[in-house]
Amino acid sequence: MGEDPDLVTVEVVGVRQHLSADEIVVLLLDADAELLVPILIGPAEASAIASAQAGIVPPRPMTHDLLRDVIVAAGEMLDHVEITRLDEGVFYADLVLGRARRVDSRASDAIALALRFGVPVLCSAEVVAVAGIEVHTTTSEQDLERFRDFLDHVTPEDFETGAEPEEP
Repeated sequence: MGEDPDLVTVEVVGVRQHLSADEIVVLLLDADAELLVPILIGPAEASAIASAQAGIVPPRPMTHDLLRDVIVAAGEMLDHVEITRLDEGVFYADLVLGRARRVDSRASDAIALALRFGVPVLCSAEVVAVAGIEVHTTTSEQDLERFRDFLDHVTPEDFETGAEPEEP
């Protein structure tokens, strides 16, 4: 993977459901710029991302597990994923396979696959600048800790019911 100055590595902080708005977002953190990029996603993608982060292996492959298995069976590997642009509120991404082959993807699917392969998620610096929300250093550690705690206790079923995970 070559170094592209227009791309930054982001951390997948996790998914969060806002019950009042009935929206689910995946949060990407550009730690260097102290910006959080929220991407609105569906419940199936939220479940896929949360499951991968929690290390949950389903008894039978779910869609993203199946795609990972197909990529490997075809003799390919996922090198990294790139969130390439934001157009009218829609995030676009590419799966970057071996030999730099690119496949167009929804951002949520790209993130779910990156987590399954354990590869970096890169984001266009322009997307981070446009969509990023400042992380205040006084609360950023607390917020990140709450998101990590949420991930420790969330199950895929929580996204089906709309319920918050039980407090420990």
